[in-house]
Amino acid sequence: MVLRVDGVSMRFGGYLALDNVSCEIADQGIHALIGPNGAGKTTLFNVISGLLPPTAGQVRFLGCDYTGARPDRVSVMGIARNFQQVRLFPGLSVIENIAIGCHAPSGGNALATLLRLGFVEGSAERAARAKAAELIDFVGIKLKSEDRPSELTLVDQRRLEIARALASAPRLLLLDEPAAGMNPSETAELGTLIHRIRASGITILLVEHNMRLVMNVAERITALSAGKVIADGAPADIQKDEGVIAAYLGSTS
Repeated sequence: MVLRVDGVSMRFGGYLALDNVSCEIADQGIHALIGPNGAGKTTLFNVISGLLPPTAGQVRFLGCDYTGARPDRVSVMGIARNFQQVRLFPGLSVIENIAIGCHAPSGGNALATLLRLGFVEGSAERAARAKAAELIDFVGIKLKSEDRPSELTLVDQRRLEIARALASAPRLLLLDEPAAGMNPSETAELGTLIHRIRASGITILLVEHNMRLVMNVAERITALSAGKVIADGAPADIQKDEGVIAAYLGSTS
């Protein structure tokens, strides 16, 4: 088991965004979180990635309780993520954006990459840029390494953010709405990339509204509604679950 969420609740004043949520993420699998807007999916991602300390409950990664740990520590442990709204460094090239992600586990000098200070650059920085070049090809944006993010399509910006997350060599990758804004062909390509990432040995936890993508890639699904887990199981079982149909998938009649 890579990740275990045990009885996690998250309260914002009088609003209970997560209510005693528990789930387990198996090693080297693809696990999806689904639910309507406001179900608590992104809040749970923020708890798992260290952006929010939970009000109650526990989060364990590879058996280690890291509840309330800062995002930088969570990254070093081996958990990486993207965001619903793409967050890239607009003044840096594609390859530099990815190279920044290499420094969390390597201990390299990120400032050297940010400012392109050749006299500071050492072996760690050169290795980061080499790794970044490999990831550009892996996610499918090769030949654009010196472009700025603003010169890329939204699809390639999303691929770039995934590449930057992969640069930290994570054991668990959190993907928050990666298919947002994509057409069916682009979504299918994303599905292929997700399978390729899993084949490299990385576990994936996916939040996604595109149910075709979810059903095509996920091996297990946890459904949330109003901050609570309403179903957990294989995609075929989730599709038939009456509670999920009522809360999210809609009527089948």
